[in-house]
Amino acid sequence: MGVWADYLISDAPQSRRQARLGQFWRQWLALKRNPLAVAGLGIVVALLLVAAFAPLIATHDPLAQNLDRRLLPPSSAAWFGTDSLGRDIYSRIVYGARVTLVIVMLVVLSVGPIGLLIGAASGYLGGWVDRALMRITDVFLAFPKLILALAFVAALGPGLENAVIAIAITSWPPYARVARAETLVIRNADYIAAVRLQGASQWRIVLRHIVPMCLPSLIVRTTLDMAGIILTAAGLGFLGLGAQPPIPEWGAMISQGREYIFDQWWVATFPGVAICIVALGFNLLGDGLRDVMDAK
Repeated sequence: MGVWADYLISDAPQSRRQARLGQFWRQWLALKRNPLAVAGLGIVVALLLVAAFAPLIATHDPLAQNLDRRLLPPSSAAWFGTDSLGRDIYSRIVYGARVTLVIVMLVVLSVGPIGLLIGAASGYLGGWVDRALMRITDVFLAFPKLILALAFVAALGPGLENAVIAIAITSWPPYARVARAETLVIRNADYIAAVRLQGASQWRIVLRHIVPMCLPSLIVRTTLDMAGIILTAAGLGFLGLGAQPPIPEWGAMISQGREYIFDQWWVATFPGVAICIVALGFNLLGDGLRDVMDAK
């Protein structure tokens, strides 16, 4: 039944802790044996370090303009060159890691619990609750995420906060689907029947017993979905609906450099490379976690 089931039925706290540590250690060893997953983890850790130590890593003020240095090619003075306003592209990419990480974290922290609760309640309660929640989910899944996010941003107005809200509104349905599928399997298990016979309410069963069992699948789904969140945020920024100038956001930087793509290629290329590397890192890590945490 897994480590979460051991947690629910074991009477010894020390045994539960040992079981969790043993399971975690086995998963970590399995993850280390996957070189692509380790590479993805390294990229994600590098993103966290760059975002945390941006003032120490950046060579210039990301907002400082100097028209005398506009559109300089990559050199020792400006590693990735400068943009049309003379701003250092390398420093803007470094600080843009913070913006990207904030967007990803805010979206994940909002849509994960929402999708998990909706999916677990739908799968366990069934009946008209399941039908109503899943039809609402189907409506959101019927539209491409970027198109639906564009519609919400157009209604809310451009800006970083509104972009996060729009992405969160369009990102929860897959989490709900995964949680519902897990719940349909779990709700008929013997330990759930035992808890039900003890007189636990339906919501207590959902929150205390169903939701923890769905977490491993949701963690994998979250890691795989982070790349899509980054691309959606970059798409909104590229269209001018995400982070507004002068915030150094990678999608907006590509948009600002598209008119120079043939002559000053570095303006749009380096932010695009940053997006590709980070998205690849999250995808590789998500694939590795799926292989480790999904017994099937």
